[in-house]
Amino acid sequence: MVEVAPPRVHMRLPWRDELLGDTERGLVHGGVLTMLLDTVCGSAVLCGLPSPEVCPTLDLRVDHYRPALAGQPIMAEARVLRVTGAMVFTEGTLWQDPQRPIARGIGNFVRLGPRNTPPGFAVALFGEDDHA
Repeated sequence: MVEVAPPRVHMRLPWRDELLGDTERGLVHGGVLTMLLDTVCGSAVLCGLPSPEVCPTLDLRVDHYRPALAGQPIMAEARVLRVTGAMVFTEGTLWQDPQRPIARGIGNFVRLGPRNTPPGFAVALFGEDDHA
C-alpha cells in the first residue's frame, strides 16, 4: 500500500521472479495483472462505503494495453466511480511508466450489507475498530 486518499487507493507490487509468465521475453503473467487490478479496485471499495462491509467482485473487465516488463515494480491505482445500495463501481490502472499504462480494469462489486458482514470485519481488515 502506497497511499489511501478516498476515493483513491494507490499500491505498488514489488518485482519478484515468480511474477514472470514469459521467461524468454521477460514479461509478467497476465494473471498477476488481473489479480492486482482486482485487489486495488476491491481496496478502493472500502473508501467509498460509510463502514466496511463484505463486497465480493461481481465482474472485472481488464483491457491490456502493453506487457508488463520483468525487473520493475508495477504501480496500481483505483478509485470509486459510483456507490449504490447494491453495488460499488470502480476503475483501476496499472503502470510501470506513468506515461504508459499497462492495463485498465473496471471492477463491479456487490454490497452484501451489514447483515451479511461478520462481526469484527473492520478489525480483521484494519487491526482496529475505529472504521465503523
